[in-house]
Amino acid sequence: SIPIAKQLASIKGLGKSSDLEKAFATAALVYNNSADPEGKLSKAETKSLLQTQFGGFIRGQENKPKYQEIISALDEELENKIDFEDFMILLVSLTLMSDLLQEIKNVKTTK
Repeated sequence: SIPIAKQLASIKGLGKSSDLEKAFATAALVYNNSADPEGKLSKAETKSLLQTQFGGFIRGQENKPKYQEIISALDEELENKIDFEDFMILLVSLTLMSDLLQEIKNVKTTK
């Protein structure tokens, strides 16, 4: 498996990209590296990917009702799969309710 940084470097359109563009490209690459040939993830794969790649944002959320709702939807035994759009909505939802978001907001932006 090729490291994400190397994959990013190989995308010519990202040459002079902003930090935000690179962040979204990274999210897309992480998703694509885990997705099946149809470009989708099973709910179990999605849950696993969130736990391994988004742990800082979901840590401490386990007792929050919204988090439990999201995870229980992923725990269903249905064969439904998650596409990239749904995955990004999950990331945004988990980010918005994360304790880490408040810490990020408190980061000093000047020296």
